[in-house]
Amino acid sequence: MWRTRAAAACVICRSLANSSYGIKRKSPLQNLHLVSRSIHHPYYPSSKFQRPPLRISVQQFSSLNRLSLHKRKLLNITHGYQSHRNFWLARLASRLLKVRYLILGSAVGGGYTAKKTYEQWKDMMPDLEDYKWIVPDFIWELDELVDFEKLLKALPDADDLAKLLPDFDKIGESLTSLKGFLSPGSPGETAFRATDQGYDNDKQFKKVSDKEKIDQLQEELLRTQLKYQRMLERLEKENKELRKLVLQRDDKGIHQRKLKKSLIDMYSEVLDILSDYDASYNTQDHLPRVVVVGDQSAGKTSVLEMIAQARIFPRGSGEMMTRSPVKVTLSEGPHHVALFKDSSREFDLTKEEDLAALRNEIEIRMRNSVKEGCTVSTETISLSVKGPGLQRMVLVDLPGVISTVTSGMAPDTKETIFSISKAYMQNPNAIILCIQDGSVDAERSIVTDLVSQMDPQGKRTIFVLTKVDLAEKNVASPNRIQQIIEGKLFPMKALGYFAVVTGKGNSSESIESIKEYEEEFFQNSKLLKTSMLKAHQVTTKNLSLAVSDCFWKMVRESVEQQADAFKATRFNLETEWKNNYPRLRELDRNELFEKAKNEILDEVISLTQVTPKHWEEMLEKTLWERVSTHVIENIYLPAAQTANSGTFNTTVDIKLKQWTDKQLPNKAVEVAWETLQEEFSRFMTEKKGKEHDDIFDKLKQAVKEETIKRHKWNERAEDSLRVIQHNALEDRSISDKQQWDAAIHFMEETLQSRLKDTESVIEDMVGPGWKKRWLYWVSRTKEQNIRNETKHELEKLIKCNEDHPAYLANDEVTTVRKNLEARGVAVDPCLIKDTWHQIYRRYFLKSALNHCSLCRRGFYYYQRHFVDSELECNDIVLFWRIQRMLAITANTLRQQLTNTEVRRLEKNVKEVLEDFAEDNEKKVMLLTGKRVQLAEDLKKVREIQEKLEAFIEALHQEK
Repeated sequence: MWRTRAAAACVICRSLANSSYGIKRKSPLQNLHLVSRSIHHPYYPSSKFQRPPLRISVQQFSSLNRLSLHKRKLLNITHGYQSHRNFWLARLASRLLKVRYLILGSAVGGGYTAKKTYEQWKDMMPDLEDYKWIVPDFIWELDELVDFEKLLKALPDADDLAKLLPDFDKIGESLTSLKGFLSPGSPGETAFRATDQGYDNDKQFKKVSDKEKIDQLQEELLRTQLKYQRMLERLEKENKELRKLVLQRDDKGIHQRKLKKSLIDMYSEVLDILSDYDASYNTQDHLPRVVVVGDQSAGKTSVLEMIAQARIFPRGSGEMMTRSPVKVTLSEGPHHVALFKDSSREFDLTKEEDLAALRNEIEIRMRNSVKEGCTVSTETISLSVKGPGLQRMVLVDLPGVISTVTSGMAPDTKETIFSISKAYMQNPNAIILCIQDGSVDAERSIVTDLVSQMDPQGKRTIFVLTKVDLAEKNVASPNRIQQIIEGKLFPMKALGYFAVVTGKGNSSESIESIKEYEEEFFQNSKLLKTSMLKAHQVTTKNLSLAVSDCFWKMVRESVEQQADAFKATRFNLETEWKNNYPRLRELDRNELFEKAKNEILDEVISLTQVTPKHWEEMLEKTLWERVSTHVIENIYLPAAQTANSGTFNTTVDIKLKQWTDKQLPNKAVEVAWETLQEEFSRFMTEKKGKEHDDIFDKLKQAVKEETIKRHKWNERAEDSLRVIQHNALEDRSISDKQQWDAAIHFMEETLQSRLKDTESVIEDMVGPGWKKRWLYWVSRTKEQNIRNETKHELEKLIKCNEDHPAYLANDEVTTVRKNLEARGVAVDPCLIKDTWHQIYRRYFLKSALNHCSLCRRGFYYYQRHFVDSELECNDIVLFWRIQRMLAITANTLRQQLTNTEVRRLEKNVKEVLEDFAEDNEKKVMLLTGKRVQLAEDLKKVREIQEKLEAFIEALHQEK
């Protein structure tokens, strides 16, 4: 009976050992357990079968990480003898079920869980199709290196996993058959219960820990992203240092080669030229640039400074600081420096004193560009910033958009800012960097409506939310920030949305401290932990990379089209020039100014070629015209009324001395300066036949007026001239008859001129004579008739007394009035005196002319001092003294002109021309016309086209 049972046990063991559970290896008999040897070897001494205590520990297993995956080896049992029956099939079955099936279930469950986790993570990832331009290009190249589709196909499907599972029906039947061998409460049954209890506990643990695992995975993902971000920044820093060393070596000339201009510098030069170009042929400036717009105090300038990595702009608390557009060209270089387009000074941005000087210079330029009565200016300030690691791009910082005009602002400030912003944003290739303050209510934003009008589809707009740290602290609902970032709170659409932190609001913060604060904030921010923001949407570093990539993408797409447009414009302009000005060279405004400058300087030099005789004749003639009235009325006529020659000479000497001391030198200098002006004007305005170009007339006139305004005669000239004139007037010695005759001729000309003027005055007073009345059918007025009657009465008075003095006595006036009243003519005493002045003047001048004729032969008596002669010619001597003084004065002034004043005038002309050359507005105002504008457009279009072609060639080479 015992042998029958042993045989049955051997059959069961053999069937289990040879079953198809994947175990094909055989073990030698000596490796069998003691129980197995007792079963298979009946001769093995054993007195009694004893069951050993069950050593199966109750454990909880998970399908992910708590299951041991190494394989267990099952032993092949062969026939033999056993001496002990205390180890039976319960222990063997428990081991088989615990090890084999749990290993297989774990593997299958683990693979299925891994695939399910991959699918879940794939669904959680956002669709990056619209954001490919934000992610660097090398990320997308991973598709070429790793075949993700092939990797996905390599994972087993659910059907394949099901095939790997064992046939649980057969296992159930086997367990049922095995259960028959086990008695209730046996150790085998206890083992199965323990295993089932562990499985139930594992399911409960899995349900409880799913949420915690998701949180742990999110935190681990965030830590991994930050870890790789720090690694990327470290590599970029090392790369920056290496590039800096290379560029420094090139600067020192180690490679002995000249560095070419960078792409961004070439592109910036094109934009600078385009900013001054007035497109008359509808060729508008459509080249890309990054236009930074936002509400006032929204943080535009701070974002730009973070991108430029330097605090370069003036700052103010609540005050409008950006008063004009500022074009900032960012490029890479060995040193962190900044310089203006029109200046050679470099500002070292690593030194605080240079930064302060740069901010002050920008503020001064802004205020100088603002015209009187305005608050903002349309004039663009061009600034270039170079430094290691800077992203290459061109940004334009615009004045902040305001909603209300405050005190101190011009009334049109709001409209002017709107027009400036629209002018830059209407460029279809301009990238709009819309800055929104996250610390204020989104409904208060003005710029978003403006941006949505200019770019309704949001194809070239990048939205930036600043002051996110304040927004997270103050906003009650964090979902509101997410709505802003996702563009759901505004009507505007955008190509990308970013959130940045630009400091704690302290103007003394450094860029490095702001970067550290920004990184620390986003590392601990709930916005990232709760997946409201993606990692690529935060920090100014990511913003700078994204804007730079978008900028260069837009440049590559549009620059060739712009080059073709300017090529067509150039052809049109050249054709128009050939048709209108076929024989003229294409001279732009600057070249025309240089040509006019040379002509003007040549004309100034021509002043030195004027003969001394011409100068002296002009000076003498002009000076006598100025002083003749004073000499006749204040010196000669009063002296001629004296009784004798001694009194005449005394009166003349006194009056000449007074005149010389007070008026004559100044009058002479004025005459000399006016004569120089007349000659200068004559040379400037004189047309030179066919060579004359009327396009320079306005410029020459402006130069002449400005030079005359600036020129002042030498002040010491009057003192020296006074002495010369005084000595000339004191001389009374006429050396020869020729001089005597010249003096008489000079006196006669002067008196005849005065007599002619007096006759004209009398004619106007009494009206036309009978001849004119008959020939020209004119008549006298009532007043003229009264004056005519008065003239006749006064002439009778002079005929009665030829030596009558120059003034009428009161009784004589009464007599004349009564005589006229007797003839029915009512007359006023003042009219009588006025008429008498002109009648007596005519009588005196005629008497003086007669006296000149008598003195023609009086030179002999003059030599004898008029001894034994009734003839006195002291008036001839007076005019000779005047004539000699005029000649000496003219000679002295001519010497001052040719030796000093002409050279000083030439110097002033050069200064005026230099000032005009630096004043572009002045040149535009003075050199005008279709010809100038056409030549100017031709030059600029050629320059733009050439620079664009050079830029495109360099762009292709970099590709």
